[in-house]
Amino acid sequence: MTHWFHRNPLKATAPVSFNLYGVASSPAANKICNDLRTTRARLLDAFTDATCTPEIMKKSSDEYFALLQGFILPLDGTTQENKLRFIQNFKWTDSLQGNIASAQQDAVFELVSMAFNVAIWYTNVSSFWNNETHIPRLITPAEKGRDLEPRVIDTYIVQIQAEAQEVTIARAIELKHNASLIAALSFETANFYQKADHTLNTLDPECSSKWKKYLQLKQHFYMAYAHCYHGQTLLAGDKCGEAIRSLQEAEKFYSRAEALCKEYRQTKGPGSTAKPSEQLFFKKLGTFIKNTLEKCQRENGFIYFHKVPAEAPALELKASYGLAEPTPFELPPLSAQCTPEVYATFDLTKGPKEDKAKVKHDEEIKPVKEPDLKPQKDTGCVVS
Repeated sequence: MTHWFHRNPLKATAPVSFNLYGVASSPAANKICNDLRTTRARLLDAFTDATCTPEIMKKSSDEYFALLQGFILPLDGTTQENKLRFIQNFKWTDSLQGNIASAQQDAVFELVSMAFNVAIWYTNVSSFWNNETHIPRLITPAEKGRDLEPRVIDTYIVQIQAEAQEVTIARAIELKHNASLIAALSFETANFYQKADHTLNTLDPECSSKWKKYLQLKQHFYMAYAHCYHGQTLLAGDKCGEAIRSLQEAEKFYSRAEALCKEYRQTKGPGSTAKPSEQLFFKKLGTFIKNTLEKCQRENGFIYFHKVPAEAPALELKASYGLAEPTPFELPPLSAQCTPEVYATFDLTKGPKEDKAKVKHDEEIKPVKEPDLKPQKDTGCVVS
């Protein structure tokens, strides 16, 4: 999978001590601060641990988010902002912008940034996003090209839906499902990749060109799949001339996908470099298109004698089932430690001491060293 899917790097972050000495005026309040520090560190370690499982990641993220919400949700029986929301500074890099961090003194910024990383981690091992609920709450809107900016978030969401459908397509092929279903799923997956590509059109090419090349090569690859299996459906319906033309169109899209693979490898930009054209799943399609086209041409010469149309048959395909649906993301319940009584013992009039863990404005943060996940045995169909 590491050589099939393009992945932008994880966000990096500066350490956060949660040292609210003076403000945290009770043992219970101090314990919350200490637990925030340790659960955050544990979650960050999980991102770089090659042995981390989805179950461990969920436990680690739930523990931290349950406590962090004590700095976000109103705990005093009113609808006012939580008095602790803006007390701690957080710094995060952006996956498309290198190692220079952006900072906000806002617990919601920390929540959406950390949740973004958790979502990216899940895509690396197999998604969830918080764009509708929490990102609009940010006091400082995301700058253009930053991870929390709508175009970037929307692209990730569409890409992940497309990649989830790739798994469905591979499974359908392996189980020899109906060609019309595979064609429809492939067509809708290609459309997802095209939509993701178009979403990045107005983003700075310096940070988006490599990502766009990946999205384009996947779009052309699955359009080749769609036309190939649509050709099979047409042949089964004794429309041999149209089947030939559909398979010729599949050849064009496959050739363009091969060319885009080379362009993608040569394009500089953030993220890993996938090698889809070297994978059996990619290579098998080229052979399958060639063999199926030759079969159609032989049968047309001996049996059908149909004229091959100048225009490729339109792909008016809609999958009746098998489409991937995103799983709604739900934050864990507020930690039982965060009670109104403990909340009342945080005294903002005292003010926190200087946080020695703070970094200077616009200081470079060391990138996350992600684990090298070894690809599994390539069966030619299973892509994750």
